[in-house]
Amino acid sequence: MKPKLVRVTTVSGSMDSLLKGQLAFLNQYYEVIGLASGQDILRELGNREGIRTIEVKMHREISLLADLKSLFNLIKVFHQEKPFIVHANTPKGSLLSMVASWITRVPHRIYTVTGLRFETTTGLFRRLLILMERITCFCATKVIPEGDGVKETLIREKITSKPLRKVLNGNISGIDMHHYTRSDEVLNRAKELGINKDHFTFCYVGRMVRDKGINELIRAFTRLYNEHSSVRLLLVGFFEKELDPVLKEIEQLILTHKGILFTGYQSDVRPWFVLSDALVFPSYREGFPNVVMQAGAMELPSIVTNINGCNEIIVEGKNGIIIPPKEEDALYYAMKYFISHQEEVSLMAKNARPMIESRYEQSRVWNALLSEYKQLK
Repeated sequence: MKPKLVRVTTVSGSMDSLLKGQLAFLNQYYEVIGLASGQDILRELGNREGIRTIEVKMHREISLLADLKSLFNLIKVFHQEKPFIVHANTPKGSLLSMVASWITRVPHRIYTVTGLRFETTTGLFRRLLILMERITCFCATKVIPEGDGVKETLIREKITSKPLRKVLNGNISGIDMHHYTRSDEVLNRAKELGINKDHFTFCYVGRMVRDKGINELIRAFTRLYNEHSSVRLLLVGFFEKELDPVLKEIEQLILTHKGILFTGYQSDVRPWFVLSDALVFPSYREGFPNVVMQAGAMELPSIVTNINGCNEIIVEGKNGIIIPPKEEDALYYAMKYFISHQEEVSLMAKNARPMIESRYEQSRVWNALLSEYKQLK
């Protein structure tokens, strides 16, 4: 009989995207149970991965009464299931599941620390978020930082004194190099989109929110466009209206500027990478951003900010450029450099895929995580 492993994320969409394929792989060795909120996606995920799923409603934002109800339901689930391992990796889901699994004395409680939200907050809210991280780490038996930057922040902010070691070279699931490739199928899909490829095109993939540097990106791009009207910007993602929205005037520019193509959410970002020359990702904070690895696998160099994860994936001048976060001028000059030094950019593009493959190929990451589990007694 295989020991039970419960994987927890706050919402099922995160599990569906972050842990695709990994759950089926681990299910060969453990009885894997996927736990999150969002029944419809959970059902589809369970069928795809061949695992059992349990819905426990959880909210991403702080909501005391709702959070207490979620905690009670998690305690009930863990008491009934008696898992050998509970492994969580999103902030709210991790806090609640680590506390619940501590209360129910689950033998192994693993918290993979991804993005640390308190890094871009101040005052009382920052102190509250730090306290939540400390509680989560206290209740965990093992804390895994997703990358070196996260590890350094946990140490600097005195979040935990537990041993901290990333899995392999970092990241939670690695990159499927067979999927993120310029296959004939992907190239044909890109052609079908009918977009003129005669322009130097920057691409951003992600949520349209302030913390992703969208305000700075649009300002920097419009400055560049005024000087080089042939440059283009692809924005692949969706506006988040309630959490950290972009400025109204920035949203208006995104929707109306003739040099910007806003695609909305796309389930398959690969054709959009094919239509681009470089990724630009000016985020304020990350854990270990998948999109930078995906772009690299698709042979794109990147402009990223000097934050956790980004500065581990990108090596300055080799597969991209690293700039300070929140600095519009630095972003503008980096983008200007890319369009005026295309020979150097081509060399970065040539390096991009081999650098991702050598460090973050998916099967290596999965087997390294399995080795972590097998050491547990």
